[in-house]
Amino acid sequence: MKKMILIALIGFLVVTVSFSALVRLKDIARFRGARDNQLFGVGLIVGLNGTGDSGSVPSSLLTNMLKNFGMTISESDLKSKNSAVVMLTADIPPFYKEGMRLDVQVSSIGDAKSLENGMLLQTPMYGADGAVYAVAQGELSIGGSGVKSSINLQDRYTLIATVPSGAIVEKEIPTEIIDSGTVSLLLLNPDFTTAARSSQAINSKFGEIISKALDASTIKIMVPDVFKEDLITFLSIVEEVEVVPDVVAKVVINERTGTVVMGGDVKVDDFTVSYGGYSITIRNGKVTGSGENPGPDSSIENLINALKAVGAKPQDIIAVLSTLKESGVLHAQLIMM
Repeated sequence: MKKMILIALIGFLVVTVSFSALVRLKDIARFRGARDNQLFGVGLIVGLNGTGDSGSVPSSLLTNMLKNFGMTISESDLKSKNSAVVMLTADIPPFYKEGMRLDVQVSSIGDAKSLENGMLLQTPMYGADGAVYAVAQGELSIGGSGVKSSINLQDRYTLIATVPSGAIVEKEIPTEIIDSGTVSLLLLNPDFTTAARSSQAINSKFGEIISKALDASTIKIMVPDVFKEDLITFLSIVEEVEVVPDVVAKVVINERTGTVVMGGDVKVDDFTVSYGGYSITIRNGKVTGSGENPGPDSSIENLINALKAVGAKPQDIIAVLSTLKESGVLHAQLIMM
């Protein structure tokens, strides 16, 4: 019985997302200029147990490397499947200094069968400007490959790996936050209402008008004179300002899993739907079933609960929501996955 209830819960999950709580600006925005940068490089993996590349490129790279150590070995003597050419990628966050470490993602370029148990040789990592910002080296981690368990776990793809903390930053990327005595705050999810609320909350925090929303994503903030020599304290105060973010009314449906996620203030007009052997009506903002007295308010959550109560299955509910959107009575974005 418990197993059947669990399967039913997993078969159709309804999640209502609400953003009525106060959140910090640091959780929904970032300062312009404080951004990640992408690094890349091409390196060589050694120590593979016959699962590496079958071509001659890895042998050529190893031969050239060994020459730097005063060792001369022909490519034919080094040709094996114990090495592989790989592409390295990493993101370097803002304000990272020389000597700090980054995680590195490693992906096979050639026809290697697996990178498991491999070792990455020292590899420079470049920015978009062609300069070297980090150097990577270390043991690869596949993470759970070949795990045998009673739980139905999927084996990891063994041609992609990571080198945890495998890159050392060699050059700092310059970061400029302040511009002509002002800083700009960028919302991660642009929205005019949230931008206006954020500007008002900042002005209220400092007791003077120092910020203005320029568009749906940008709030321009003037640095007060008292903080001209202490910008970090000013930025930390701005980050801690709390606002109530607005969100677009949205219903997201995953047809494969039968999951419905609702966010925002989703409104439904009055209507009557007949589907299969049941009928549901919303009249004067109330949900009713066939021959029943008015029930709960006409929210999407209550509508779905009413549909389930009369025997609707996940596929039926998804079909009803899609039809409501097409008929114009569901006032929200409907996203099908």
